[in-house]
Amino acid sequence: MAGKREPKMVRNVYAKFVARTVLVKNGQVDDAMKLLNRLLGQEGFLEQYRRTRYYEKPSQFRRRINFEKCKAIHNEDMDRKLQFLMRKNRLTPWVGCE
Repeated sequence: MAGKREPKMVRNVYAKFVARTVLVKNGQVDDAMKLLNRLLGQEGFLEQYRRTRYYEKPSQFRRRINFEKCKAIHNEDMDRKLQFLMRKNRLTPWVGCE
């Protein structure tokens, strides 16, 4: 079909959660704020906010995305290697030594 374009990829702009409730016990607001900050940090919400606070040039965006992909691949590979080294139920724990 001539002239038909592929639709652009739509980014998910919604938060990862709809609502987060933290209860304040005995008026300990500081503890509740620490808990809320930890939860938001685990969700990645604070990192996303810091990243989108300022404009990011397209070249910087591509560089950051590529770095994050490489980092994820490296971490996955290192986890796999550690799991291999720490496996159990072997006759001898040292490979190559008898």
